[in-house]
Amino acid sequence: MSGPEKVPYAELAVTTNFSFLHGAAHPQEFVVQAASYGLRAIGIADRNTVAGVVRAHAAARALEAEGPKIRVLPGVRLVTEEGFEAVTYPMDRAAWGRLCRLLTLGNRRVRKGDCRFSFAELLEAAEGQMFIAMPPARRLPEGFRARLEALAAAAPGRTFLGASHTRRGDERRRLGLLAELGAASGAPMVAVSDALYHHPERRPLQDVVTCIREGCRIEDAGYRLEANAERHLKPAAEMARLFADYPEALARTVEIAEACDFSLSQLHYEYPEEPVPPGRTPQEYLEEKTWERARWRYAGDIPDSVAKTLRDELRLIATMNYARYFLTLFDVVEFARGQGILCQGRGSAANSAVCFCLGITAVDPSKHRLLFARFISENRGEPPDIDVDFEHERREEVIQHLYARYGRERAALCATVIHYRPRMAIREVGKVLGLTEDVTAAIADTVWGSWGTGMPDQHVREAGLDPENPAIRQALDLAHQLIGFPRHLSQHVGGFVLTRGRLDETVPVGNGAMADRTFIEWDKDDIDAIGLMKVDVLALGMLTCLKRGLDFLEKDHGTFYATLADLPQDDPETYAMLAKADSVGVFQVESRAQMSMLPRLKPKEFYDLVVQVAIVRPGPIQGDMVHPYLRRRSGIDPVEYPAPHPEHGPADELKEVLQKTYGVPLFQEHAMQIAITAAGFTPAEADGLRRAMATFRHVGSIGGFAEKFVGGMTRRGYPTDFAERCFAQIRGFSTYGFPESHAASFALLVYASAWMKCRHPDVFLAAILNAQPMGFYQPAQLVRDARAHGVEVRGVCVNASDWDCTLEPAGNPALHAVRIGLRVVRGLPEAAMRRLVRLRANGYASIEGLQAALALPRNTLERLAEADAFRSLGLDRRAALWMVRTLEGTSARKAAKADGSARRAHLLDAPLPLFAWHADDGLFRHEPAVELPSLAPSEAVAEDYSATGLSLQGHPVAFFRGRLARIGAIPARAHLDPSLPQGARVTVAGLVLIRQRPGTAKGVVFLTLEDETGIANVIVWKTVFEANRRAAMQARFLAVRGRIQRADGVVHLVAEGFRDLTAALRDLREAGLKLPPETTDFGVPPDRRVYRSRDFH
Repeated sequence: MSGPEKVPYAELAVTTNFSFLHGAAHPQEFVVQAASYGLRAIGIADRNTVAGVVRAHAAARALEAEGPKIRVLPGVRLVTEEGFEAVTYPMDRAAWGRLCRLLTLGNRRVRKGDCRFSFAELLEAAEGQMFIAMPPARRLPEGFRARLEALAAAAPGRTFLGASHTRRGDERRRLGLLAELGAASGAPMVAVSDALYHHPERRPLQDVVTCIREGCRIEDAGYRLEANAERHLKPAAEMARLFADYPEALARTVEIAEACDFSLSQLHYEYPEEPVPPGRTPQEYLEEKTWERARWRYAGDIPDSVAKTLRDELRLIATMNYARYFLTLFDVVEFARGQGILCQGRGSAANSAVCFCLGITAVDPSKHRLLFARFISENRGEPPDIDVDFEHERREEVIQHLYARYGRERAALCATVIHYRPRMAIREVGKVLGLTEDVTAAIADTVWGSWGTGMPDQHVREAGLDPENPAIRQALDLAHQLIGFPRHLSQHVGGFVLTRGRLDETVPVGNGAMADRTFIEWDKDDIDAIGLMKVDVLALGMLTCLKRGLDFLEKDHGTFYATLADLPQDDPETYAMLAKADSVGVFQVESRAQMSMLPRLKPKEFYDLVVQVAIVRPGPIQGDMVHPYLRRRSGIDPVEYPAPHPEHGPADELKEVLQKTYGVPLFQEHAMQIAITAAGFTPAEADGLRRAMATFRHVGSIGGFAEKFVGGMTRRGYPTDFAERCFAQIRGFSTYGFPESHAASFALLVYASAWMKCRHPDVFLAAILNAQPMGFYQPAQLVRDARAHGVEVRGVCVNASDWDCTLEPAGNPALHAVRIGLRVVRGLPEAAMRRLVRLRANGYASIEGLQAALALPRNTLERLAEADAFRSLGLDRRAALWMVRTLEGTSARKAAKADGSARRAHLLDAPLPLFAWHADDGLFRHEPAVELPSLAPSEAVAEDYSATGLSLQGHPVAFFRGRLARIGAIPARAHLDPSLPQGARVTVAGLVLIRQRPGTAKGVVFLTLEDETGIANVIVWKTVFEANRRAAMQARFLAVRGRIQRADGVVHLVAEGFRDLTAALRDLREAGLKLPPETTDFGVPPDRRVYRSRDFH
């Protein structure tokens, strides 16, 4: 053998990390390694799942472009419930369908994450499959031989016996036995490496992954680990050396690979048929519906421009054969409207006049210049992407409607792969290596949010640990390798895949963790690679809030608006409110960055809101479009449009494109339109540019367009510097440009929520509290803001509160009072509280009466008492708790009569009051009622916060005002005083509401502090943050010393020093007030206690 090319070999048994917690290498790594070894093919077969095959397929396609070609065989390692394992490769499309149905059957009968089928069911699906039975490593169990023979009989000529060389010392004997067994059973032996990782250096990680799976520490793992580092992918020459006695075992690998000519590129997608009236095609039906609805939208008078647009769009839809797709969405939206569920389309679909007329989106194409090519283009083989948002509390109805309409075998949600993130990785690795909980927690806490990228040594030192310590060094290195490994599959938020044929013959379907949800094994990137189409049914909290607001307006204020489009348009007071940045709770413009932009932009009309939504995004910020736009808008800079050479076109060709944004391109559509108008691109090429913009940060493929774009503009006589600046802005978009249509869809919700907050603050507060959790602010801040706007807020009360917050008449007929609902009290069961409301009649007179009617569990009564909900019965918190404990004795005595032995146990249940045992036998009947001392105000506020997360009696920081004055802290309102000079040094203290570190801000951190007078916005530069990392990341009550920075009416405090006052919060009540750390805005699950903050941008 002179070289590796002499030995043809295909690797047919590898386990990737998609056999969750079995393998220790990504499918892509296997493919790249196999290609570099020059193998003929590699089979990707994971345990009862095909979740990783698309990634391998995509990796092989990406390699083809560079040179080395390698075939990827998609397969599965079938593990039956009896423990028999066979690596299976379908030989054709039909066999793949049978394989997927077998896995679907196994998934659907057990709970999520499991797959159970019997050996007999495996035999039923055997037609068209190649099987390689995998014998266990140590000794052959009972029944293995019989099953091997049964498999060989069911799939004659397609059954083989896999043999791997494990270097245990007795290999020659073992391989000899396997060769004999194979020959006798009709399953010839095949050489496999049975690899768990692509390279030997992954061995330590493989051991860690095994321990995580087994739930043991590495020192206790023993025989559960592999004996050596041999289970890696090997080159052909190495395999030939190991199997020198059995050259035919090597040759068979290539024969098997050649016999399987199925590849994932054979999966063709067909969109389901939509029911249309008999005798009509979907396209005809769509056109009929579109014109009918267009007459309704424009009250019978369709503008000419819109009619022309509609004709163009319908023609393109017919060419691309997308009519059924539009009918599906039309059906979903009609279903939601019929059920009274508020919904609105967004994304590039809002570029379409057809979508507007059908009621899928709400952006009127007669008022906005839309670019249909951004939505559908002829050269783009992919289907359009329409996202529809529904109220988050009623979206499940829409999801179940889709399941009912298409059937479980034709509709399922997409998957999302949950990966290891840094915090989880270090915790799991630390547990396996035997580090103590406090050490791993200290390292994990240095990661910002849950999406941090790693754990630099610097941060480990700040946590007080030594990264050079061998145990910690090893844990950090292994954790870094584990980051990005898949942990398990979860369901996508709302991406539905619908098919005409059986979906479970294209990809296996499994059960979701939620009842009645089923999802496929591929995520949205996999679907794009294969070309399946998804319909997005998403949830938006603000729609819930607005729907509830419309209901309140109808019920309590007697004004009825059918949809958001019917709200009064262009209300000057609403725009004035936004221009003051008075936007707590308003959709999309309540974040720090948005609030500091509003006074600069001073929106006056709807299009300004479209710009406002889009301008505070990484795209425009990095493309340096924000400052030119603001300067031109406020008249500091002149608005100018460079013109081409007179021979090449009119001087104002760009003016038409960029007029509304003062000559600055802000949206993706602008970039495309400049390419078409000024650089001479065709619409299809401009769409290619958009796609390059979208993938630029991943691949960097935008370079090819630079010459064409800049050259095209300069050839037509544009100045070179202008052309280059335009292209630089397009580069900026690649990090997250916003389509104008998407911004317009969101701006409708910005206006609706701002109008409601401005005109009906009472309605807005009640609606947004009922839609929690959503947005940036806690109920406490929303209530404080509403009270500042003159809304009266009333506390929780068993005789007045509903489950939801409600409106009650107050002195002013235009402004109702808001009654806080029982939903705000932590830990109350919804069903029991709805019963409490239903049986209330004229109100409860006493706790005994209430308990007699409802028989609530004791902890529920205690929760109500702690929330001070019995005040209408003349009981304050302490008296109510005392009463609840007294009741306890009564029920204990009754229970003990039934069962004498339980008597002592019941006494232990209710230790208070001392003589509860005799509470109802007259012994203490004449005892005077106890006068309990009332709570101190600070204690009352602390109790309010721990029961409901907000207090109507005061703000925690107010009680520290004296102490804060001693360290020189001024109230938050005082630092806004215009008489303070620019750069003045002040100290402000408050509770930390929000911490943000935007990706565009180069390491700058923004903190928002709140005290009883208002909010202070703090900017922490990177150097200051790194020096005070611990206080800035973990403090909940913080004093910040810094300088005032004022610009356009926005005041920031630039931090210079910190003082962590968190420990002082304990003094609010002797027992210590617990304020859990609020979360950062990085998609961390909210801590369900006092101060938490969320951001869903």
